[in-house]
Amino acid sequence: MEFYIENMTCGACARRITHAIQSMDPHAEIIADPPSRNVKVTTTVKEDDIRDKLMDVGYPPR
Repeated sequence: MEFYIENMTCGACARRITHAIQSMDPHAEIIADPPSRNVKVTTTVKEDDIRDKLMDVGYPPR
C-alpha cells in the first residue's frame, strides 16, 4: 500500500512514521521518502489501521 503524507518533510519524520508502523508489525517493509512525501508499506496490517496509527502520531495520510 502507498500513502501520501504532506507533512513528512525530513528524515526525522520518516523515522517516526517508520517506527509507528513497525510498532504494529515489526516485520513490515517500509520505504518512506521525504522529498516525494510518499510512504510504501508491505505488511499484513489493514490499511485503515495504519491510517489511524499515522493520524495518532501526527502524520495524517491522504
